Amino acid sequence: MTVSATTPARLLVAALAAAPFLAMAPGAARAQDQGECQGEPSDAKLRVVVEGVRNAKGEMTATLYGADPARFLKSKGELKVWRDPTHPPEQTLCVWLPGPGTYAVALYQDSKGNHHFDHGAFGPTEAYGFSRNPRLFFGPPSLGQTMFKAAEGETTVRVRLRYP
Repeated sequence: MTVSATTPARLLVAALAAAPFLAMAPGAARAQDQGECQGEPSDAKLRVVVEGVRNAKGEMTATLYGADPARFLKSKGELKVWRDPTHPPEQTLCVWLPGPGTYAVALYQDSKGNHHFDHGAFGPTEAYGFSRNPRLFFGPPSLGQTMFKAAEGETTVRVRLRYP
């Protein structure tokens, strides 16, 4: 069998041509969805599993709050805000926590990508959710309805998206 001198070059071209398709392998999308945890590593991390994601528009934006009710859902009251591209039907977001403690998470799907939770005359116009999935009546939940305890290691909370 005769091997051409250009065989390595042809193999390289073939590998480069296949690279975009390899990145879309079934495990690749899941790895991207799981993502690395954002923030400074600490003794505690939080995984937020977002259920009921209907489409891939925009980014999923999550906000972490501490146990101070005066800061919950207030401008500049958050401990951390992080964003990841949206992945239906279920998405996992991960963030390093300041440490073990009591926290709450509010999130929304920023469909327009404008980094704002959009509202209309009759309420939210984008999907949203809270830790512990509280029942909502005519307004946002209280901090007490959304708080959870995070221990050392990894804590997972599940949040169901609500659509307007």
